[in-house]
Amino acid sequence: MGGWLKFRLIIVLLAWIFAILFLLPTISGKSLGFLTKDKIRLGLDLQGGTHLLLEVKTEEALLNFLTRLKNEMMDSLKTKRIFALEGEVVNGKIELLLLNEEMIPPFEKFLADEYPNLKIEDVKRVGDRVKITLNLDPKEKQNIENSAVDQALETIRNRIDQLGVTEPEIARQGERRILVQLPGIKDPERAKAIIGKTALLEFKLVDEEHDLQEALSGNVPEGSIILYGIRRDKTTGRVVKIPYLLKEKTLLTGDAVKDARVAFGEFNRPYISLSFTSWGAKEFERITGENVGKRLAIILDGTVYSAPVIREKISGGKAIIEGDFTLEEARDLAIVLRAGALPASLGILEERTVGPSLGKDLVEKGVKAVIIGGLLVLVFMIIYYRFFGIVADLALILNLLLVLAVMVMLKATLTLPGIAGLVLTVGMGVDANILIFERIKEELREGKPYKAALDNGYSRALLTILDAQITTLIAALVLFQFGTGPIKGFAVTLSLGILINLFTAIFVTKAIFDGLFQVRVLKELKL
Repeated sequence: MGGWLKFRLIIVLLAWIFAILFLLPTISGKSLGFLTKDKIRLGLDLQGGTHLLLEVKTEEALLNFLTRLKNEMMDSLKTKRIFALEGEVVNGKIELLLLNEEMIPPFEKFLADEYPNLKIEDVKRVGDRVKITLNLDPKEKQNIENSAVDQALETIRNRIDQLGVTEPEIARQGERRILVQLPGIKDPERAKAIIGKTALLEFKLVDEEHDLQEALSGNVPEGSIILYGIRRDKTTGRVVKIPYLLKEKTLLTGDAVKDARVAFGEFNRPYISLSFTSWGAKEFERITGENVGKRLAIILDGTVYSAPVIREKISGGKAIIEGDFTLEEARDLAIVLRAGALPASLGILEERTVGPSLGKDLVEKGVKAVIIGGLLVLVFMIIYYRFFGIVADLALILNLLLVLAVMVMLKATLTLPGIAGLVLTVGMGVDANILIFERIKEELREGKPYKAALDNGYSRALLTILDAQITTLIAALVLFQFGTGPIKGFAVTLSLGILINLFTAIFVTKAIFDGLFQVRVLKELKL
Protein backbone atom coordinates (compact mmCIF):
# COMPACT_ATOMS: atom_id res chain seq x y z
CA MET A 1 0.00 0.00 0.00
CA GLY A 2 1.51 3.32 -1.11
CA GLY A 3 2.31 6.15 1.27
CA TRP A 4 -0.23 8.56 -0.26
CA LEU A 5 -3.02 5.99 0.11
CA LYS A 6 -2.06 5.32 3.74
CA PHE A 7 -2.12 9.04 4.45
CA ARG A 8 -5.62 9.37 2.94
CA LEU A 9 -6.96 6.42 4.93
CA ILE A 10 -5.49 7.88 8.14
CA ILE A 11 -7.27 11.18 7.39
CA VAL A 12 -10.57 9.28 6.98
CA LEU A 13 -10.01 7.47 10.30
CA LEU A 14 -9.16 10.74 12.08
CA ALA A 15 -12.33 12.32 10.68
CA TRP A 16 -14.42 9.55 12.29
CA ILE A 17 -12.57 9.91 15.60
CA PHE A 18 -12.95 13.72 15.56
CA ALA A 19 -16.70 13.51 14.91
CA ILE A 20 -17.34 10.91 17.61
CA LEU A 21 -15.26 12.64 20.30
CA PHE A 22 -16.86 16.05 19.77
CA LEU A 23 -20.37 14.56 19.78
CA LEU A 24 -19.75 12.32 22.80
CA PRO A 25 -21.07 14.88 25.36
CA THR A 26 -24.26 15.33 23.30
CA ILE A 27 -24.82 11.60 22.80
CA SER A 28 -23.88 10.21 26.23
CA GLY A 29 -23.57 13.28 28.47
CA LYS A 30 -19.92 12.36 29.14
CA SER A 31 -16.68 13.61 27.66
CA LEU A 32 -13.00 12.81 27.79
CA GLY A 33 -11.17 15.17 30.14
CA PHE A 34 -8.86 16.67 27.53
CA LEU A 35 -11.69 17.53 25.10
CA THR A 36 -14.61 19.95 25.11
CA LYS A 37 -17.61 19.30 27.32
CA ASP A 38 -19.84 21.38 25.05
CA LYS A 39 -23.00 19.90 23.64
CA ILE A 40 -24.88 20.90 20.50
CA ARG A 41 -26.43 24.28 21.23
CA LEU A 42 -30.12 24.33 20.40
CA GLY A 43 -31.80 27.50 19.17
CA LEU A 44 -34.85 29.08 20.76
CA ASP A 45 -37.19 27.25 18.39
CA LEU A 46 -35.83 23.90 19.64
CA GLN A 47 -35.42 24.43 23.38
CA GLY A 48 -37.81 27.30 24.07
CA GLY A 49 -37.02 30.85 25.13
CA THR A 50 -37.46 34.49 24.16
CA HIS A 51 -36.31 36.36 21.05
CA LEU A 52 -36.25 40.17 21.19
CA LEU A 53 -35.20 42.69 18.58
CA LEU A 54 -34.66 46.01 20.35
CA GLU A 55 -34.07 49.51 19.06
CA VAL A 56 -32.08 52.06 21.07
CA LYS A 57 -33.77 55.47 20.96
CA THR A 58 -30.55 57.32 20.27
CA GLU A 59 -32.36 60.66 20.00
CA GLU A 60 -32.98 60.38 23.76
CA ALA A 61 -29.28 59.82 24.42
CA LEU A 62 -28.51 62.92 22.37
CA LEU A 63 -31.16 64.92 24.24
CA ASN A 64 -29.76 63.80 27.62
CA PHE A 65 -26.24 64.73 26.54
CA LEU A 66 -27.30 68.19 25.34
CA THR A 67 -29.30 68.79 28.52
CA ARG A 68 -26.29 67.95 30.70
CA LEU A 69 -24.12 70.11 28.45
CA LYS A 70 -26.56 73.02 28.75
CA ASN A 71 -26.68 72.78 32.56
CA GLU A 72 -22.89 72.59 32.72
CA MET A 73 -22.59 75.63 30.42
CA MET A 74 -25.02 77.68 32.51
CA ASP A 75 -22.95 77.01 35.65
CA SER A 76 -19.68 77.83 33.86
CA LEU A 77 -21.10 81.08 32.40
CA LYS A 78 -21.99 82.26 35.90
CA THR A 79 -18.42 81.82 37.09
CA LYS A 80 -17.15 83.69 33.99
CA ARG A 81 -19.70 86.50 34.64
CA ILE A 82 -21.25 85.99 31.23
CA PHE A 83 -24.92 86.49 32.00
CA ALA A 84 -27.22 83.90 30.41
CA LEU A 85 -30.76 84.31 31.71
CA GLU A 86 -32.11 80.97 30.57
CA GLY A 87 -31.27 77.95 28.45
CA GLU A 88 -33.16 75.04 26.90
CA VAL A 89 -32.75 72.22 24.39
CA VAL A 90 -35.05 72.49 21.36
CA ASN A 91 -35.01 70.11 18.37
CA GLY A 92 -31.53 68.81 19.13
CA LYS A 93 -30.05 72.28 19.59
CA ILE A 94 -29.16 74.41 22.63
CA GLU A 95 -30.81 77.81 22.90
CA LEU A 96 -29.40 80.39 25.33
CA LEU A 97 -30.78 83.85 26.17
CA LEU A 98 -27.93 86.29 26.88
CA LEU A 99 -28.44 89.48 28.85
CA ASN A 100 -27.46 91.83 26.00
CA GLU A 101 -25.24 92.20 22.93
CA GLU A 102 -22.21 92.99 25.09
CA MET A 103 -22.21 89.35 26.20
CA ILE A 104 -21.66 88.05 22.64
CA PRO A 105 -17.84 88.56 22.29
CA PRO A 106 -16.94 86.98 25.67
CA PHE A 107 -19.44 84.19 24.98
CA GLU A 108 -17.85 83.43 21.61
CA LYS A 109 -14.41 83.23 23.25
CA PHE A 110 -15.79 81.05 26.04
CA LEU A 111 -17.39 78.75 23.45
CA ALA A 112 -14.19 78.42 21.41
CA ASP A 113 -12.10 77.66 24.51
CA GLU A 114 -14.43 75.39 26.45
CA TYR A 115 -16.80 73.81 23.89
CA PRO A 116 -15.15 73.65 20.44
CA ASN A 117 -17.68 71.02 19.25
CA LEU A 118 -20.53 73.53 19.60
CA LYS A 119 -21.04 76.03 16.80
CA ILE A 120 -23.20 79.15 16.77
CA GLU A 121 -25.95 78.54 14.22
CA ASP A 122 -28.13 81.59 14.76
CA VAL A 123 -28.17 84.90 16.69
CA LYS A 124 -31.45 86.79 17.21
CA ARG A 125 -32.43 89.87 19.17
CA VAL A 126 -35.37 89.34 21.55
CA GLY A 127 -36.07 92.80 22.87
CA ASP A 128 -32.95 93.84 24.79
CA ARG A 129 -31.84 90.23 25.01
CA VAL A 130 -29.91 88.08 22.55
CA LYS A 131 -31.00 84.52 21.71
CA ILE A 132 -28.18 82.26 20.54
CA THR A 133 -28.78 78.84 18.95
CA LEU A 134 -25.95 76.31 19.25
CA ASN A 135 -25.60 73.15 17.20
CA LEU A 136 -23.39 70.18 17.95
CA ASP A 137 -20.85 69.04 15.37
CA PRO A 138 -22.45 66.24 13.21
CA LYS A 139 -19.51 63.88 13.82
CA GLU A 140 -19.88 64.38 17.58
CA LYS A 141 -23.61 63.62 17.30
CA GLN A 142 -22.80 60.40 15.44
CA ASN A 143 -20.25 59.44 18.10
CA ILE A 144 -22.81 60.01 20.86
CA GLU A 145 -25.41 57.86 19.09
CA ASN A 146 -22.90 55.05 18.38
CA SER A 147 -21.67 55.19 21.96
CA ALA A 148 -25.27 54.98 23.21
CA VAL A 149 -25.87 51.74 21.27
CA ASP A 150 -22.55 50.26 22.46
CA GLN A 151 -23.31 51.20 26.07
CA ALA A 152 -26.83 49.77 25.80
CA LEU A 153 -25.39 46.53 24.42
CA GLU A 154 -22.93 46.21 27.32
CA THR A 155 -25.58 47.14 29.91
CA ILE A 156 -28.04 44.56 28.53
CA ARG A 157 -25.29 41.93 28.56
CA ASN A 158 -24.46 42.72 32.22
CA ARG A 159 -28.11 42.52 33.25
CA ILE A 160 -28.69 39.20 31.48
CA ASP A 161 -25.51 37.77 33.03
CA GLN A 162 -26.89 38.61 36.47
CA LEU A 163 -30.21 36.99 35.57
CA GLY A 164 -28.31 33.71 35.20
CA VAL A 165 -29.42 32.90 31.64
CA THR A 166 -27.12 30.29 30.09
CA GLU A 167 -25.66 30.89 26.62
CA PRO A 168 -27.65 34.01 25.69
CA GLU A 169 -27.05 35.64 22.32
CA ILE A 170 -26.71 39.43 22.43
CA ALA A 171 -25.53 41.16 19.28
CA ARG A 172 -25.74 44.53 17.54
CA GLN A 173 -27.68 44.60 14.28
CA GLY A 174 -27.41 47.61 12.03
CA GLU A 175 -26.98 51.10 13.46
CA ARG A 176 -29.47 51.14 16.35
CA ARG A 177 -30.78 47.61 16.82
CA ILE A 178 -29.81 44.93 19.34
CA LEU A 179 -30.75 41.26 19.02
CA VAL A 180 -31.35 39.41 22.30
CA GLN A 181 -32.03 35.67 22.43
CA LEU A 182 -32.61 34.06 25.83
CA PRO A 183 -32.84 30.25 25.55
CA GLY A 184 -34.69 28.31 28.21
CA ILE A 185 -35.84 31.37 30.20
CA LYS A 186 -38.81 30.62 32.47
CA ASP A 187 -40.16 34.14 33.05
CA PRO A 188 -39.90 36.16 29.81
CA GLU A 189 -41.96 39.09 31.15
CA ARG A 190 -39.56 39.61 34.04
CA ALA A 191 -36.60 39.40 31.67
CA LYS A 192 -38.14 42.04 29.39
CA ALA A 193 -38.79 44.34 32.34
CA ILE A 194 -35.18 44.04 33.56
CA ILE A 195 -33.68 44.46 30.09
CA GLY A 196 -35.83 47.46 29.18
CA LYS A 197 -35.64 49.38 32.46
CA THR A 198 -33.60 52.53 31.88
CA ALA A 199 -32.43 52.58 35.56
CA LEU A 200 -31.26 56.18 35.53
CA LEU A 201 -30.44 56.91 39.17
CA GLU A 202 -30.19 60.59 40.12
CA PHE A 203 -29.72 62.59 43.31
CA LYS A 204 -31.30 66.08 43.28
CA LEU A 205 -31.99 68.67 45.96
CA VAL A 206 -35.62 69.45 46.84
CA ASP A 207 -36.48 73.07 46.00
CA GLU A 208 -37.73 74.39 49.32
CA GLU A 209 -37.29 78.04 48.35
CA HIS A 210 -40.39 78.12 46.14
CA ASP A 211 -44.01 77.12 46.67
CA LEU A 212 -44.98 73.66 45.41
CA GLN A 213 -48.65 74.56 44.88
CA GLU A 214 -47.74 77.57 42.77
CA ALA A 215 -45.43 75.38 40.68
CA LEU A 216 -48.25 72.83 40.22
CA SER A 217 -50.50 75.63 38.93
CA GLY A 218 -48.04 76.17 36.09
CA ASN A 219 -45.52 78.65 37.50
CA VAL A 220 -42.48 76.37 37.71
CA PRO A 221 -39.44 78.40 38.80
CA GLU A 222 -36.44 78.64 36.44
CA GLY A 223 -33.98 75.86 37.24
CA SER A 224 -36.59 73.64 38.93
CA ILE A 225 -38.76 70.71 37.80
CA ILE A 226 -41.72 68.76 39.13
CA LEU A 227 -41.39 64.99 39.57
CA TYR A 228 -43.66 62.51 41.34
CA GLY A 229 -43.23 59.79 43.89
CA ILE A 230 -45.57 56.82 44.14
CA ARG A 231 -47.14 55.47 47.30
CA ARG A 232 -49.32 52.38 47.36
CA ASP A 233 -52.02 51.86 49.98
CA LYS A 234 -51.45 48.30 51.15
CA THR A 235 -55.04 47.78 52.27
CA THR A 236 -56.85 49.10 49.19
CA GLY A 237 -54.05 48.77 46.64
CA ARG A 238 -54.72 52.33 45.50
CA VAL A 239 -51.73 54.17 44.03
CA VAL A 240 -51.23 57.80 45.02
CA LYS A 241 -48.86 60.19 43.21
CA ILE A 242 -46.97 62.62 45.42
CA PRO A 243 -45.50 65.73 43.71
CA TYR A 244 -42.04 67.08 44.48
CA LEU A 245 -40.52 70.38 43.40
CA LEU A 246 -36.84 69.65 42.72
CA LYS A 247 -33.79 71.50 41.53
CA GLU A 248 -33.18 70.57 37.91
CA LYS A 249 -29.45 70.13 38.40
CA THR A 250 -28.40 66.53 39.07
CA LEU A 251 -25.79 66.32 41.83
CA LEU A 252 -24.92 62.63 41.40
CA THR A 253 -25.94 59.79 39.08
CA GLY A 254 -25.84 56.01 39.04
CA ASP A 255 -22.36 56.16 37.48
CA ALA A 256 -21.06 56.65 41.01
CA VAL A 257 -22.65 53.39 42.25
CA LYS A 258 -20.30 50.43 42.71
CA ASP A 259 -22.77 47.90 44.12
CA ALA A 260 -26.47 47.55 44.96
CA ARG A 261 -27.86 44.86 47.25
CA VAL A 262 -31.20 43.99 48.79
CA ALA A 263 -31.34 44.46 52.55
CA PHE A 264 -34.17 44.33 55.11
CA GLY A 265 -35.25 47.06 57.48
CA GLU A 266 -37.99 47.55 60.03
CA PHE A 267 -40.85 45.03 59.81
CA ASN A 268 -38.68 42.99 57.39
CA ARG A 269 -39.32 45.47 54.55
CA PRO A 270 -36.82 45.18 51.67
CA TYR A 271 -34.79 48.18 50.57
CA ILE A 272 -31.79 48.78 48.29
CA SER A 273 -28.41 49.32 49.91
CA LEU A 274 -26.03 51.29 47.67
CA SER A 275 -22.23 51.34 47.81
CA PHE A 276 -20.42 54.10 45.95
CA THR A 277 -17.14 54.00 44.10
CA SER A 278 -14.22 55.81 45.75
CA TRP A 279 -14.93 58.89 43.63
CA GLY A 280 -18.69 58.59 44.27
CA ALA A 281 -18.15 58.26 48.03
CA LYS A 282 -16.10 61.48 48.11
CA GLU A 283 -18.64 63.31 45.97
CA PHE A 284 -21.57 62.07 48.11
CA GLU A 285 -19.73 63.17 51.24
CA ARG A 286 -19.15 66.63 49.72
CA ILE A 287 -22.78 66.98 48.59
CA THR A 288 -24.21 66.00 51.96
CA GLY A 289 -21.68 68.17 53.79
CA GLU A 290 -22.61 71.27 51.76
CA ASN A 291 -26.38 70.71 52.10
CA VAL A 292 -26.95 69.78 55.77
CA GLY A 293 -30.56 70.51 56.72
CA LYS A 294 -31.80 70.26 53.12
CA ARG A 295 -33.74 67.39 51.55
CA LEU A 296 -32.00 65.18 48.97
CA ALA A 297 -34.32 63.35 46.56
CA ILE A 298 -33.35 59.91 45.27
CA ILE A 299 -34.86 59.45 41.80
CA LEU A 300 -34.96 56.38 39.58
CA ASP A 301 -36.24 56.71 36.01
CA GLY A 302 -38.02 59.96 36.83
CA THR A 303 -39.80 58.61 39.93
CA VAL A 304 -38.91 59.97 43.38
CA TYR A 305 -38.42 57.07 45.77
CA SER A 306 -37.48 59.08 48.83
CA ALA A 307 -36.43 62.59 49.81
CA PRO A 308 -34.86 62.44 53.29
CA VAL A 309 -33.45 65.41 55.20
CA ILE A 310 -29.64 65.48 55.32
CA ARG A 311 -28.91 65.50 59.06
CA GLU A 312 -25.14 65.52 58.76
CA LYS A 313 -22.30 64.94 56.36
CA ILE A 314 -22.45 61.29 55.28
CA SER A 315 -19.13 59.53 54.84
CA GLY A 316 -18.38 55.86 54.20
CA GLY A 317 -19.85 55.72 50.71
CA LYS A 318 -23.25 54.21 51.60
CA ALA A 319 -26.84 55.18 50.83
CA ILE A 320 -30.23 53.46 50.73
CA ILE A 321 -33.31 53.55 48.51
CA GLU A 322 -36.57 52.87 50.32
CA GLY A 323 -39.95 52.32 48.73
CA ASP A 324 -42.98 50.04 48.59
CA PHE A 325 -41.00 47.16 47.09
CA THR A 326 -41.86 43.50 46.97
CA LEU A 327 -38.82 41.27 47.43
CA GLU A 328 -38.69 40.44 43.68
CA GLU A 329 -39.00 44.13 42.74
CA ALA A 330 -36.14 44.98 45.09
CA ARG A 331 -33.97 42.20 43.62
CA ASP A 332 -34.67 43.28 40.04
CA LEU A 333 -33.94 46.89 40.93
CA ALA A 334 -30.63 45.89 42.49
CA ILE A 335 -29.74 43.96 39.30
CA VAL A 336 -30.30 46.94 37.01
CA LEU A 337 -28.47 49.33 39.35
CA ARG A 338 -25.46 47.02 39.50
CA ALA A 339 -25.44 46.60 35.72
CA GLY A 340 -25.63 50.36 35.12
CA ALA A 341 -28.15 52.66 33.47
CA LEU A 342 -29.18 52.49 29.85
CA PRO A 343 -28.18 55.64 27.97
CA ALA A 344 -31.65 55.76 26.37
CA SER A 345 -34.89 53.82 26.43
CA LEU A 346 -35.43 50.75 24.26
CA GLY A 347 -38.25 49.94 21.87
CA ILE A 348 -39.25 46.34 21.14
CA LEU A 349 -39.47 45.90 17.35
CA GLU A 350 -39.93 42.12 17.34
CA GLU A 351 -40.75 39.58 20.02
CA ARG A 352 -41.17 35.82 19.90
CA THR A 353 -41.55 33.36 22.75
CA VAL A 354 -41.37 29.59 22.32
CA GLY A 355 -42.45 27.36 25.21
CA PRO A 356 -40.13 24.50 26.30
CA SER A 357 -42.77 21.85 25.53
CA LEU A 358 -43.19 23.15 21.97
CA GLY A 359 -39.41 23.28 21.56
CA LYS A 360 -39.09 19.66 22.72
CA ASP A 361 -41.82 18.60 20.29
CA LEU A 362 -40.03 20.37 17.43
CA VAL A 363 -36.74 18.64 18.30
CA GLU A 364 -38.41 15.22 18.27
CA LYS A 365 -40.15 15.88 14.96
CA GLY A 366 -37.01 17.33 13.40
CA VAL A 367 -34.86 14.38 14.45
CA LYS A 368 -37.55 11.98 13.22
CA ALA A 369 -37.60 13.74 9.84
CA VAL A 370 -33.81 13.47 9.51
CA ILE A 371 -33.81 9.78 10.54
CA ILE A 372 -36.69 8.76 8.25
CA GLY A 373 -35.37 10.75 5.29
CA GLY A 374 -31.84 9.50 5.90
CA LEU A 375 -32.90 5.82 6.18
CA LEU A 376 -34.89 6.00 2.94
CA VAL A 377 -31.87 7.43 1.15
CA LEU A 378 -29.52 4.82 2.67
CA VAL A 379 -31.81 1.93 1.68
CA PHE A 380 -32.21 3.30 -1.85
CA MET A 381 -28.44 3.60 -2.30
CA ILE A 382 -27.82 0.02 -1.12
CA ILE A 383 -30.57 -1.44 -3.34
CA TYR A 384 -29.52 0.48 -6.44
CA TYR A 385 -25.72 0.54 -6.08
CA ARG A 386 -25.15 -2.48 -3.79
CA PHE A 387 -21.64 -2.44 -2.25
CA PHE A 388 -20.92 1.02 -3.65
CA GLY A 389 -24.14 2.20 -2.02
CA ILE A 390 -22.87 0.95 1.38
CA VAL A 391 -19.65 2.99 1.02
CA ALA A 392 -21.69 6.05 -0.04
CA ASP A 393 -23.95 5.58 3.01
CA LEU A 394 -20.94 5.51 5.33
CA ALA A 395 -19.77 8.77 3.73
CA LEU A 396 -23.22 10.32 4.27
CA ILE A 397 -23.26 9.32 7.95
CA LEU A 398 -19.77 10.74 8.39
CA ASN A 399 -20.94 13.91 6.65
CA LEU A 400 -23.78 14.45 9.15
CA LEU A 401 -21.57 13.65 12.14
CA LEU A 402 -18.85 16.04 10.96
CA VAL A 403 -21.36 18.88 10.40
CA LEU A 404 -22.68 18.48 13.96
CA ALA A 405 -19.15 18.12 15.40
CA VAL A 406 -17.95 21.28 13.67
CA MET A 407 -21.03 23.11 15.00
CA VAL A 408 -20.06 22.03 18.52
CA MET A 409 -16.48 23.16 17.95
CA LEU A 410 -17.57 26.56 16.58
CA LYS A 411 -20.28 26.91 19.27
CA ALA A 412 -22.84 27.39 16.48
CA THR A 413 -26.54 27.05 17.24
CA LEU A 414 -28.75 24.37 15.69
CA THR A 415 -32.20 25.70 14.79
CA LEU A 416 -35.25 24.12 13.20
CA PRO A 417 -34.32 25.57 9.77
CA GLY A 418 -30.83 24.23 10.51
CA ILE A 419 -32.29 20.73 10.66
CA ALA A 420 -33.83 21.41 7.24
CA GLY A 421 -30.32 22.34 6.10
CA LEU A 422 -29.07 18.96 7.34
CA VAL A 423 -31.75 17.14 5.35
CA LEU A 424 -30.78 19.13 2.24
CA THR A 425 -27.13 18.26 2.90
CA VAL A 426 -28.02 14.56 2.81
CA GLY A 427 -29.71 15.06 -0.55
CA MET A 428 -26.74 16.92 -2.00
CA GLY A 429 -24.34 14.27 -0.70
CA VAL A 430 -26.35 11.56 -2.41
CA ASP A 431 -26.46 13.62 -5.60
CA ALA A 432 -22.64 13.86 -5.65
CA ASN A 433 -22.24 10.10 -5.19
CA ILE A 434 -24.83 9.31 -7.88
CA LEU A 435 -22.97 11.54 -10.35
CA ILE A 436 -19.72 9.67 -9.62
CA PHE A 437 -21.26 6.21 -9.83
CA GLU A 438 -23.09 6.94 -13.09
CA ARG A 439 -19.84 8.20 -14.63
CA ILE A 440 -18.14 4.98 -13.53
CA LYS A 441 -20.94 2.98 -15.23
CA GLU A 442 -20.34 4.86 -18.47
CA GLU A 443 -16.61 4.07 -18.28
CA LEU A 444 -17.34 0.37 -17.73
CA ARG A 445 -19.75 0.26 -20.68
CA GLU A 446 -16.89 1.61 -22.84
CA GLY A 447 -14.81 -1.43 -21.78
CA LYS A 448 -12.36 0.34 -19.49
CA PRO A 449 -10.51 -1.71 -16.82
CA TYR A 450 -12.04 -1.58 -13.35
CA LYS A 451 -9.39 0.64 -11.75
CA ALA A 452 -9.28 3.02 -14.74
CA ALA A 453 -13.10 3.25 -14.76
CA LEU A 454 -13.04 4.11 -11.06
CA ASP A 455 -10.38 6.83 -11.47
CA ASN A 456 -12.01 8.32 -14.59
CA GLY A 457 -15.45 8.30 -12.96
CA TYR A 458 -14.21 10.44 -10.08
CA SER A 459 -12.11 12.81 -12.18
CA ARG A 460 -14.82 13.43 -14.83
CA ALA A 461 -17.62 13.92 -12.29
CA LEU A 462 -15.51 16.36 -10.23
CA LEU A 463 -16.24 19.53 -12.24
CA THR A 464 -20.00 18.87 -12.27
CA ILE A 465 -20.01 18.24 -8.51
CA LEU A 466 -17.97 21.37 -7.82
CA ASP A 467 -20.27 23.45 -10.01
CA ALA A 468 -23.41 22.27 -8.18
CA GLN A 469 -21.92 22.53 -4.69
CA ILE A 470 -20.22 25.92 -5.14
CA THR A 471 -23.32 27.61 -6.63
CA THR A 472 -25.36 26.36 -3.67
CA LEU A 473 -22.62 27.50 -1.28
CA ILE A 474 -22.75 31.02 -2.77
CA ALA A 475 -26.51 31.13 -2.17
CA ALA A 476 -26.00 29.91 1.42
CA LEU A 477 -23.36 32.58 2.09
CA VAL A 478 -25.73 35.29 0.81
CA LEU A 479 -28.44 33.97 3.13
CA PHE A 480 -26.00 34.07 6.04
CA GLN A 481 -24.84 37.60 5.26
CA PHE A 482 -28.24 39.20 4.79
CA GLY A 483 -30.55 36.86 6.69
CA THR A 484 -31.50 37.00 10.36
CA GLY A 485 -32.35 34.47 13.04
CA PRO A 486 -33.70 31.18 11.59
CA ILE A 487 -32.47 31.98 8.06
CA LYS A 488 -28.91 32.23 9.36
CA GLY A 489 -29.34 28.87 11.12
CA PHE A 490 -30.32 27.28 7.81
CA ALA A 491 -27.37 28.96 6.04
CA VAL A 492 -24.84 27.78 8.66
CA THR A 493 -25.74 24.08 8.48
CA LEU A 494 -26.10 24.17 4.69
CA SER A 495 -22.70 25.85 4.23
CA LEU A 496 -20.95 23.39 6.54
CA GLY A 497 -22.77 20.50 4.87
CA ILE A 498 -21.67 21.56 1.38
CA LEU A 499 -18.01 21.97 2.37
CA ILE A 500 -17.93 18.65 4.21
CA ASN A 501 -19.80 17.01 1.32
CA LEU A 502 -16.87 17.77 -0.97
CA PHE A 503 -14.61 16.01 1.52
CA THR A 504 -16.76 12.92 2.14
CA ALA A 505 -18.19 12.35 -1.36
CA ILE A 506 -14.88 12.80 -3.21
CA PHE A 507 -11.99 12.28 -0.80
CA VAL A 508 -13.41 9.72 1.67
CA THR A 509 -15.18 7.36 -0.73
CA LYS A 510 -12.27 7.41 -3.22
CA ALA A 511 -9.78 6.60 -0.44
CA ILE A 512 -11.94 3.65 0.70
CA PHE A 513 -12.31 2.25 -2.83
CA ASP A 514 -8.59 2.65 -3.55
CA GLY A 515 -7.75 0.88 -0.30
CA LEU A 516 -10.10 -2.00 -1.06
CA PHE A 517 -8.59 -2.39 -4.54
CA GLN A 518 -5.09 -2.31 -3.09
CA VAL A 519 -5.73 -5.16 -0.67
CA ARG A 520 -7.72 -7.02 -3.39
CA VAL A 521 -10.94 -7.12 -1.36
CA LEU A 522 -12.61 -5.29 -4.24
CA LYS A 523 -11.63 -7.06 -7.47
CA GLU A 524 -14.41 -5.90 -9.76
CA LEU A 525 -16.99 -3.09 -9.93
CA LYS A 526 -20.61 -4.22 -9.60
CA LEU A 527 -22.93 -1.26 -10.11
